[in-house]
Amino acid sequence: MIPFSVLDLSPITEGGTAAQSFRNTLDLAQHAERWGYRRYWLAEHHGMPGIASAATAVLIGHVAGGTTTIRVGAGGIMLPNHSPLLIAEQFGTLESLYPGRIDLGLGRAPGSDPATARALRRNLASDADEFPSDVVELMDLLSDQPRQHVRAVPGTGLNVPVWILGSSLFGAQLAAMLGLPYAFASHFAPGQMMQAIALYRGQFKPSARLARPYVMLGFNIFAADTDQEAQLLATSAQQAFVNLRSGRPGRLPPPVAGYRDRLGAAERALLDNVLSCAAIGAPRAVRQQLQDFVDRTGADELMITCQMFDHAARRRSYEIAAGVREKLSAPA
Repeated sequence: MIPFSVLDLSPITEGGTAAQSFRNTLDLAQHAERWGYRRYWLAEHHGMPGIASAATAVLIGHVAGGTTTIRVGAGGIMLPNHSPLLIAEQFGTLESLYPGRIDLGLGRAPGSDPATARALRRNLASDADEFPSDVVELMDLLSDQPRQHVRAVPGTGLNVPVWILGSSLFGAQLAAMLGLPYAFASHFAPGQMMQAIALYRGQFKPSARLARPYVMLGFNIFAADTDQEAQLLATSAQQAFVNLRSGRPGRLPPPVAGYRDRLGAAERALLDNVLSCAAIGAPRAVRQQLQDFVDRTGADELMITCQMFDHAARRRSYEIAAGVREKLSAPA
């Protein structure tokens, strides 16, 4: 049975607050643990009015402290924003507090607009081109016998599992070269998904961390008890995508009946592309769409994301997905 995990942006809804988002995040994590989800990941974004997970390591600690068995981690930390030593210390601390439950997914995107990225990095010489060497440095800091004189305390010797995240072929090549598990952001950037999977699996070099390639794919699920309700609930995420790509990021809006019908051809095409890796509907429809996706990709694990305005509806969507998972056939 293919493992399911949760990707949570801790969404801030219109009329809501970050404090409420954090309460919702912990509640969803506790339910996901009971429903058998393997991981609960939070993503680093900055300056986004509708995303509350900017201080990602802090929020990971909050979720890990309120759960007992589910793995909790970053999906991901945008490493160009930080020094490898800082991240080694943060995740060494988390691993020390919650041993055997912490994951560290690493990406090279800024997770913000250019002005915010400059404010984060301060040192303008920092560059995404340094990402491969920064990943190697970070893994060394977490290893049993670091080659460098600097030590991460805590961190050294804890060997927190490291993942490479990506939405292009670059991350696939790096993950294959380093022998690391690979997570592809197909939930919002599906264009190169199949190429990236093939490249990663074809070029993978076994390592001390991983003997064979392991692919996790992002997938949107908007599930409800009826197809009509699911279609309506999905319009919050649809609005958010259109607003973001139009340069108008905001808080997660309430659903709007007939939203797609009001859009122009370009906006509908945008949604068809961005949400091409998605299942929308009642349990039967979601099961079929999930099965088709698993059969097509041969994914080893799915990272499920669901942006819904109403927290109870979002929780129900994850509950439906957990039930559907048990009925899926393994990929060929």
